[in-house]
Amino acid sequence: QVQLVESGGGSVQAGGSVRLSCAAAGYPFSSDRMGWFRQAPGKEREGVAAIYTGVGETYYADSVKGRFTISQDKAKNTVYLQMNSLKPEDTAMYYCAAAFDRYWGSILVAPAYNYWGQGTQVTVSS
Repeated sequence: QVQLVESGGGSVQAGGSVRLSCAAAGYPFSSDRMGWFRQAPGKEREGVAAIYTGVGETYYADSVKGRFTISQDKAKNTVYLQMNSLKPEDTAMYYCAAAFDRYWGSILVAPAYNYWGQGTQVTVSS
């Protein structure tokens, strides 16, 4: 059974930084891709950053380019999201996602993933 557990969320002032972690367990082989999504109250879930875990190729939403960085530690089966220069509009529940099958198209969309974590809240105050 695949399990994704996020951690690292919290409250921070605008301009600050937060690093989220997603520890993955329960699968015998590497994922194809992993992503970070966020959902604010009353808004749709949006893709923030994603990585093809085999080659390390990364993708970002325009709204976070230059501020967020997705990375991985294969030995720990963990994916990170370093968030810098945070803005109040970055406030949301952040979710980690993983998938093992091949997928054609953008990997910054929810249908590209099969497994989801429970989410971790990030609140940015002005």
